[in-house]
Amino acid sequence: MMATLNELQSVDRCPRGVHVRDLPPDCAEATTTPGELFAKLDEWGLAATVIPHGTVWGMYTPPGSSWIKQLAPEQHDPERQRVIEIYSGHGNAEEFRPWTAVTIAPDGSRSCPEPAHGHTPSCWRAGEIIRERCRAEADESECDRRAAEARRHFVEADRNAGPWTVPGLRPHDLLGTGQCLDCFQPAFNYRPLGSVQYILALGRPDAAPGGQRFRFGFIGSSANHTARAGSGYKEAVRRHSTDARMGEVGRSPLRTRFDRPSAPRPEAFRPADRLPSVAFLETERSGSFFLTGGLAAVHALSRDREEIFNALERRETYGTSGPRILLWFDLLDPNAEGGGWPMGSELEIRGIPTFRARAAGSFEQQPGCPESTTEALTPARIQSLCLGECYFPSDRRRPIKRIEVVRIRTQRNADEHVVPLIEDPWKTFHCPMTDEGCEVVFSDSDFPRDRRDTSYYVRAVERASPVIAADPLDCQLDAEGRCVEITACFDRPDDDDCLAPSEQRAWSSPIFLSPGTRQGPSES
Repeated sequence: MMATLNELQSVDRCPRGVHVRDLPPDCAEATTTPGELFAKLDEWGLAATVIPHGTVWGMYTPPGSSWIKQLAPEQHDPERQRVIEIYSGHGNAEEFRPWTAVTIAPDGSRSCPEPAHGHTPSCWRAGEIIRERCRAEADESECDRRAAEARRHFVEADRNAGPWTVPGLRPHDLLGTGQCLDCFQPAFNYRPLGSVQYILALGRPDAAPGGQRFRFGFIGSSANHTARAGSGYKEAVRRHSTDARMGEVGRSPLRTRFDRPSAPRPEAFRPADRLPSVAFLETERSGSFFLTGGLAAVHALSRDREEIFNALERRETYGTSGPRILLWFDLLDPNAEGGGWPMGSELEIRGIPTFRARAAGSFEQQPGCPESTTEALTPARIQSLCLGECYFPSDRRRPIKRIEVVRIRTQRNADEHVVPLIEDPWKTFHCPMTDEGCEVVFSDSDFPRDRRDTSYYVRAVERASPVIAADPLDCQLDAEGRCVEITACFDRPDDDDCLAPSEQRAWSSPIFLSPGTRQGPSES
């Protein structure tokens, strides 16, 4: 890793304002905005798909980051940005929550929000840590002043380096702060204003064409940085099948490049002029949140590469949290080819829409590898490729426990709050819990009356099974529901997979409906 960083730092950035085909071959090309990226892709003139990912990852995403700024037409290309990553080995990016890590005023100034909705911002906890230390030497009013100052220093530190402003801070000191403790397998230091649900709710009907809304299909991905794609089929060997080993960076020589060693003090540092671009103090905590990875699934006519990319382009895709769950989601319409419109479809209709969702659980896995693999590969090769744990399905599928429907209505203007627009779940259907799967049909009688853009997607949820880092901090709660002690995955021995029961799932791409003149299925 150090060699890669040094190599990147030794390469000059490409000059700005030069056509991509005229750039020198020995420079590193980079962009600072989505708009610049789209412009460069235009210059290359090749087919390209841009897939936003890591939109809620708080390891490097600034605390106040929001997708609102990408509603501008120049920052979003609806022809290139067709799908978005809803889940990866870095966690779930689906769920919106009505809290933020920092409050940003219209003038750009920052402040630390108070705890709310079951969430405690890390900046708030920083103030409490300083207050607790202060009480040993000063009165309460002075400690209140220092706590407020600590919170201010924390939020004013750029590049997620707030922890650097608290002298002698240890990973355990922040407890469960900054996390989405009630989310399914969440990303570390969750940023709700980058969540998929929030993005789908954004809209500006009066904006220029192309900047009014986002209509993304969903995929999952592995993101485990080990070239082991699709590794979520088994929950085993945590420190190798996930990025948990990245927590070791905090104990490596790389840490010394950025560290500010200090003893605990009852006052916070002011933000330094030069703070680390990645807060390596957080690597131990973040190392608890890495998972085995998700999967991208497509409905394609064949496994031909072109067919797969065509499915991505038409958004006939879904993502899973790792298992190979089967999922279909359609708008029923006897006048359409095949009797309906699949996930990812975008339609104008009138009348009451009716949908069907079908799901089948993933196959239960057997330990080790099948005979076809052990006969073809040496034990050393199998260990190198998959750590001795192959995809080895039995003939039994995990039961689908329930199918949940999420309905998201698009904002009509910038002043409309998104909370009532995101209905999660809007409907829940309990399944028979057999290995034969589950099928449900439902309608939305509100759609003709609401007359607004609406997106619908489904989650197929499996029966709970042991999952690596599903409870990354193992928070011990007090009587008021506050996290007061953690037993984090990063503290576990190397052979501890930090397993916890979790309901693995698949997310369909949405079906996007707008009010129009097309005859609705119920009127056919």
